[in-house]
Amino acid sequence: MCALNDDIREYTERLREGAVPRAYRGIMSFMSELLRRMSASHPDHAVSALYAGFMDMTYFAITPADLKILNLKVAVVYLHEENRFEVWLGGGNRKIQAEYIKRLSGADIGDYTLSKVSPGVDSILEKRLLEHPNFEDKESLIRRLDNDVTAFIGDMIELMRY
Repeated sequence: MCALNDDIREYTERLREGAVPRAYRGIMSFMSELLRRMSASHPDHAVSALYAGFMDMTYFAITPADLKILNLKVAVVYLHEENRFEVWLGGGNRKIQAEYIKRLSGADIGDYTLSKVSPGVDSILEKRLLEHPNFEDKESLIRRLDNDVTAFIGDMIELMRY
């Protein structure tokens, strides 16, 4: 097991090299822009602040009234270690999340992944959107994510009608 001071030395060296802070700033800048643009293109949806995370995940919620009234939310998630975007259906709290996981366990959920109730799991349903995204082509990436998240939201509204 590494000592904390050893980990901090390694961390400091990586920061001095420059790639890690540049990449992190780039991801945060992109996520802020994505949040701003999706908020503008979906003015009727409730949008949360950006959660930066601890270099594990960064996300924001964008939720239409049809899901919010059910105490559900949609999270646009970037997973740092995996370099992947996902979209999640989440509950307002763990109890609601567990209820929906149970309710959906026998349902036809298409190509979505149903989560399991366990500590640290923050979703009801998940979908991988994009592995190894091209951050250099920001406009295309924003368009694709907006389209994919919009389709997910539509599917979740339909799924909750049953």
